[in-house]
Amino acid sequence: MKVKVFVTTKAGVLDPQGAAVEQAVHTMGYSGVEQVRIGKYMEFNINAEDREQASVQVEQMCEKLLANPVVEDYRYELEE
Repeated sequence: MKVKVFVTTKAGVLDPQGAAVEQAVHTMGYSGVEQVRIGKYMEFNINAEDREQASVQVEQMCEKLLANPVVEDYRYELEE
């Protein structure tokens, strides 16, 4: 089963990379760009008996390793 994990900085948490990118695109003339957030994207395969087991394992990985739940939000997608 293919897993796609998306990790972003929580709203209200300072995102210096996002701020730098936002300023750069404004400098390039794209003044309509706002609230840039920089995150991480991960993709991997997981062997699990079913979708529920895969979901439990991915949740554990996100909470313990792939994201910092204090300052980051995450979501994931499972594909057969």
